[in-house]
Amino acid sequence: MLTFTIREDGFACHLAGREVLRSTAERPAFAVASGQPDVRMVRGNFAIDDAPTGYLALGFDRMEGGSLLLSATRGGAPLLRLTAHGDALEVTALDPALDRVWVDLVAEPGEHVWGGGEQMSYLDLSGRRFPIWTSEPGVGRDKSTELTRLMDEQGMAGGDYWWTNYPQPTFLSSRIYACHLSSSAYSVLDFTDAARHRIEVWEGAFTLEFFAADDMPALVGALSTRFGRQPALPDWAIGGAIVGLKEGDASFARLERIMAAGAEVSGLWCEDWIGIRQTSFGRRLFWDWSWNEARYPDLPGRIAALAERGVRFLGYVNPYLANDGVQYQEALAGGHLALRQNSDEPYLVDFGEFDCGVVDFTNPASLDWFAERVIGREMLDFGLSGWMADFGEYLPVDLRLHDGSDPMLMHNRWPVLWAEANARAIASREKTGEAVFFMRAGFSGVQAFCPLLWAGDQSVDFTRHDGINTVLTAALSAGLVGNAYSHSDVGGYTSLHGNVRTADLMMRWFELGAFSPVMRSHEGNRPDDNLQIDSSDELLAQFAAMSRVHKALAPYVRHLSDQAVATGLPVQRPLFLHYFEDALFAVQDQYLYGADMLVAPVVEAQVAARDVILPGDEPWRHLWSGEDFAPGTHTVPAPYGQPPVFYRPSSAFAPLFASLAQG
Repeated sequence: MLTFTIREDGFACHLAGREVLRSTAERPAFAVASGQPDVRMVRGNFAIDDAPTGYLALGFDRMEGGSLLLSATRGGAPLLRLTAHGDALEVTALDPALDRVWVDLVAEPGEHVWGGGEQMSYLDLSGRRFPIWTSEPGVGRDKSTELTRLMDEQGMAGGDYWWTNYPQPTFLSSRIYACHLSSSAYSVLDFTDAARHRIEVWEGAFTLEFFAADDMPALVGALSTRFGRQPALPDWAIGGAIVGLKEGDASFARLERIMAAGAEVSGLWCEDWIGIRQTSFGRRLFWDWSWNEARYPDLPGRIAALAERGVRFLGYVNPYLANDGVQYQEALAGGHLALRQNSDEPYLVDFGEFDCGVVDFTNPASLDWFAERVIGREMLDFGLSGWMADFGEYLPVDLRLHDGSDPMLMHNRWPVLWAEANARAIASREKTGEAVFFMRAGFSGVQAFCPLLWAGDQSVDFTRHDGINTVLTAALSAGLVGNAYSHSDVGGYTSLHGNVRTADLMMRWFELGAFSPVMRSHEGNRPDDNLQIDSSDELLAQFAAMSRVHKALAPYVRHLSDQAVATGLPVQRPLFLHYFEDALFAVQDQYLYGADMLVAPVVEAQVAARDVILPGDEPWRHLWSGEDFAPGTHTVPAPYGQPPVFYRPSSAFAPLFASLAQG
């Protein structure tokens, strides 16, 4: 229960014995202003500026009907009302012109914070500022690098450390409480001041929800309950590799070679099942969501033949329609597209040398149309068992929506509506928990609809802010706010300006995929320029070996998936979730795979060993050698095919883990 305490110099809020907010005359906790936003978008990359006017710091004025009224001067006109409802604080500006609010929460010395949705660069958010706005994540994402500079010259596409497809205004504190901003407005989580946690909200009325628990697992479970839990992953998704190929009908012959090499394959993912479009960025897809018979002759027969061998077929879809496609015309005729603000013409978005209409999910009929007409009939009824549900971040702020809502408030909500359309289609065929779609875009509430995240479009390298290592940070941060399952494009995706895959990178990503709940390869945006899983006998043999490890771990992953449904705990967990020690709060390059296994992937180029932290006070057993290691930091050999992985000898799954070393 959130309680107010009135003091001589202000007031405070307490939650389960924790002071979470303190406002004094010297340091007011609230301020308001009126904003003037400037939003520019280039292909999903946003530049957002503001020029707020009339900034006022607010202090306590009086109590009225159980609420606190705040004003700029004691006895002046009240400008903000605070009302506690259980563990939530309702904040309401009393002047409709006040659409900027700043809230300062208490920060204590040495406190650490995590969350923010799916963050790519930093697990520990302490000392940094994180705007909350779903967008392209950027390429390079480090303003000091040449790649980021080159991409910024091409339409603001370089990004920065806080750019993400899936932001969420939720943070967890090392004081074992969490705070969630219940608003879809542009906001900022600002942890740059060690004396306070600042939340900036571009809306005049919102709620701050607080959660307290006795330990971190319970706190993570409470957040999972709040946002909604994913169903258990189906056996087929966790029992081997999903091979991504996009070479038209030739993909099937390649799949046969991959399987003949000993790979355990549970699915074939052909994102080009709807055809391709060649652009300067690379090989793109044709955004009209139905079978392209010219590229995949007899695809229904192919799908049926694979199914007889226990291999599923997966495709691709996103919430936009190319204006040179058939479904665009159908959507236009049915009134399913978002419009320009001052006309009845459809709003077209530039996706890079082709334009698309935006299916208006604020119109219930349009969401139903897409779920039934496109996903239901063209995909599920056709025989697809899963798909990449791509994009969702591009909603412009200058279009007109069916329900009349402000696009500035709807932008962050768009991925949630997109996830709902996919989940509704699957539910209509009674395939929830059987068919699986995976998304990169997200926001608060996506957890209730999206069964699986993927970490988006990493560069095909080891770079600090955009390479293979960001996959770990993404999974760990997203898992803390209610997303149980995450995975990545094995091999990475983005290859530009001469940046191409190395055999070293491929080998290490195979290993990471094997110790992820879902192992799925991708050919990337420039397949012809890059190594693939079958580019050499050595690569193929290693991919096959790691796919067998993935399949062998399926009983353990089934256990973790069932645990996620029951408790809300993610499959991949930061070390501090079970070993709550200051020294582990910022560790983001290794993770607990459930409570019984520890994985320390190699995420640096050309190394044959790495340092591994083994937490707790009991020994850990090396997966490959069977040697027991004492808790502490160790330098562990990491030859290809044997990344540093350890398990608890007392685990019920110890016999399974031990069998992996025996091949």
